[in-house]
Amino acid sequence: MEVWIIRRVTAPTAAIPGWYTARPHFRTGVTVLIAPAYAQTASGTAQDPTGGLMGMLPLIIMAVVLWFLMIRPQMKRTKEHRAMLGGLQKGDEVVTQGGIAGRISRMGENYLHVEIADGVEIAVQKQAIATLLPKGTLKNL
Repeated sequence: MEVWIIRRVTAPTAAIPGWYTARPHFRTGVTVLIAPAYAQTASGTAQDPTGGLMGMLPLIIMAVVLWFLMIRPQMKRTKEHRAMLGGLQKGDEVVTQGGIAGRISRMGENYLHVEIADGVEIAVQKQAIATLLPKGTLKNL
């Protein structure tokens, strides 16, 4: 592997001021002139008529697909769950997120007492109620 050293030619004997010389690190006698590259716009080139919108188009399409496939359905489910929690009453049959089925015996602001067997009650948060069952479902279980 060769390592090249590039240095600016500052000697007054340089043929073209501003040019660089490059020499291999381990060899002597080989000198290559490298002109500095300046970035410049080509005159007469056509501008993008869309103003760069075509580069952003895939990101916009992905955001729209993400909205319709993930965000919007989740917002709909959350809205339905809140409405279901707001409509809970004493005596409703529910299933918790843990899979425990029971009947609401007492209601508080944030907690419900669910009767899961005769004389056995558990306290659960309202948010832990997953499903509201139709009346009479617990008798069939």
